[in-house]
Amino acid sequence: MNKWKITAIISLIALVIVSGLYASGFGYKDAPQETALPEESEAPAEETAAAEPVKEDWLTFWNDDAPAKQKLTAFVEAAVDENSPSYILEEDRIAVFDLDGTLFCETDPVYFDYQLFLHRVEEDPDYEPSETELQTAAMIHEQIETGSSPKGLEVAHGQGIASAFAGMTLKEFSAYVHDFAQQDAPGYNNIKRGDAFYLPMVEVVDYLQNHGFTVYIVSGTDRLIVRGIVEGISYLDIPPNNIIGSDELITTRKQGDTDGLNYLYTPDDELIMAGEFLIKNLKMNKVAVIAQEIGIRPVLSFGNSTGDSSMANYTVSNDRYPALAFMLCCDDTVRENGNEEKAAKMAALCEENGWVAVSMKNDWKTIYGEEVTRK
Repeated sequence: MNKWKITAIISLIALVIVSGLYASGFGYKDAPQETALPEESEAPAEETAAAEPVKEDWLTFWNDDAPAKQKLTAFVEAAVDENSPSYILEEDRIAVFDLDGTLFCETDPVYFDYQLFLHRVEEDPDYEPSETELQTAAMIHEQIETGSSPKGLEVAHGQGIASAFAGMTLKEFSAYVHDFAQQDAPGYNNIKRGDAFYLPMVEVVDYLQNHGFTVYIVSGTDRLIVRGIVEGISYLDIPPNNIIGSDELITTRKQGDTDGLNYLYTPDDELIMAGEFLIKNLKMNKVAVIAQEIGIRPVLSFGNSTGDSSMANYTVSNDRYPALAFMLCCDDTVRENGNEEKAAKMAALCEENGWVAVSMKNDWKTIYGEEVTRK
């Protein structure tokens, strides 16, 4: 019995000694786990942070001190912050952009769609223009020479596009636009007609899309022409159903004069341009078509002329969310075909209406890329 007690006491003492040694860290030659764990947990955090672009990386073609850039980024940061009183639900983050003079070169020497029409009626050996189309072409030349648009030209040109391409399938017309877009831009070096997008504005589109905004083009240019331009641009991701423009009647090759209510589309038929102009989506018509086709009032609007004024006012009067309207001022006469007088008038309108003025000259580091210069 005494031997048993002595053995038990000795075992108990040994157990206490061993436990004490392990509690003090005996046997762990490497750094304690609690020292290593923070290092292991910090690495994924650093990788995650590196994957998220910093704010300045979004708009690299903009000068950091540009007031328009600062207002836009502040607006977007608040719009996507669920804790902000200015938070906007993702389905309501709608941004609308004009095309000519806002996303794309406006005057070289006139609008892309005006030049496309001139090419069709004056240069295309496979087309015989009508007298009316030649009169419209003369009006465009008058605008090129004087800088002023003759009365009625907007509608005359819309009808001219419709008639000059009547009978073409939609695919044929898109291919025609694309081929014309591959011509060298007449007023610039090292750029094609269809590549003349303003790089700082392309960045804005990408920035907004990466922050949950849905972007639409709302243009006075024919919808099918805008689609033909945009579909060939890999760096501008705006789908055809988000492109709104002036419209013409579309029928089918077999339909003839039969009203659409009385005609059945057949599998072997194909859509064609019917030759009838429907509407010029400028000014108040832009507001109407936004309401019809988007159905949600925008929170951001981008334009460059009085033709975009109604769209701007419609946007900033959004009674559900904060909203901003930006207007480009064509004040760069070195890198662009600017017009300082016109730019000053737009800047004054921005001040008067509470829109945000964008100076192409002062706010942008480049317009088309450094390799592109004016002739």
